[in-house]
Amino acid sequence: MDNFGILGVIGWALIFGLVAYILYVGSQRAQGRAVKYSVTLIALLVVGGLGLNIVGNGLVFIQPQERGVVISALSPVGYRGPSLSPGLHFIVPFAESVKRYSIAQQAYTMSKTPTEGQVQGDDSVTARTSDGQLIYIDATVQYQVDPDRVIDLYVKWQDRFTNDFVRPQSRAIVYNQAASYKVEEVYSTKRDELKQRITDELASVFQHDGLKLTSFLLRNVTFSDEYAQSIEQKQIAQQNAEKAKFLVQSEQQEAERVRVQAKGQADATISRAQGDAESQVIRAKAEAQALGLISSALKDNPDLLTYQYITKLSPNVQTILLPSNQPFLLDPKTFLNNQPVVTITPTITAPPVISPTVPITR
Repeated sequence: MDNFGILGVIGWALIFGLVAYILYVGSQRAQGRAVKYSVTLIALLVVGGLGLNIVGNGLVFIQPQERGVVISALSPVGYRGPSLSPGLHFIVPFAESVKRYSIAQQAYTMSKTPTEGQVQGDDSVTARTSDGQLIYIDATVQYQVDPDRVIDLYVKWQDRFTNDFVRPQSRAIVYNQAASYKVEEVYSTKRDELKQRITDELASVFQHDGLKLTSFLLRNVTFSDEYAQSIEQKQIAQQNAEKAKFLVQSEQQEAERVRVQAKGQADATISRAQGDAESQVIRAKAEAQALGLISSALKDNPDLLTYQYITKLSPNVQTILLPSNQPFLLDPKTFLNNQPVVTITPTITAPPVISPTVPITR
């Protein structure tokens, strides 16, 4: 009851007070007492009672989340339009009344869980798929009254639209749409498609009767115990297959790694061998070039070999005395046998000059 309804109650109280006052004065006068009616009091009670009743029953305030349908005894169809929008309105007292409808969001849940939905117990939608499997669908329908179709809703459903329209239509559409899919499609590949088809059909049906569908929530899909066990076994088999596939891939990767490593080692060995061969070729070419240079030098200067020989011996020889302009002969075995003294003998028969003994120091 709003504030204006309270005014009507006060108005009726004043009228009852007026009646009580008249009866009281009448009883007093019947007993021979000189009691007069107070015209002023009677007038105040009459005016106050009628005025407050008119105000209380004629003024209606519609809340922002509401729309009002005016039920009128003065109209041939029993109502007058348009519907009342939020704010203060005046209706004909005692001849008209207002039926309020909330346009706020509402939700109707059908769930397998006993405490979730509007109906206690298992209220999920039981459906049968195209391949004959039973499924149980939990769903929530979110909707609101169309502000522009409140009168249509009142004429068709009054206050019965939730239980007599929203619930049966939702369950029927879910059932019929689920029958177009196989059971595997419902819970996997075409779940979103099923949800969208239900949403589209519900929106069309609701709009026809003055409701607006906000959304359809396909919350859960469950199966019979037998099919649930088969799904679980299938998933286990798929997991095992994936595991085996992973192990095979791991073994293949390891074999590939070993092969690449072996090839790398082989390539490195070949590279080292090629490098050694190339270095030997280079050394051989260098030695050949060196020998060629030596041969050319000896050819141009035969005494160079003797010079080189003496140079190699010079670190161990302190003094050598020879006759002038005479050839000499050194015995290399003396040095190889670590003999401390080497005798140098002239090869000519001329009288020797001095044939000293040359001490060789190691």
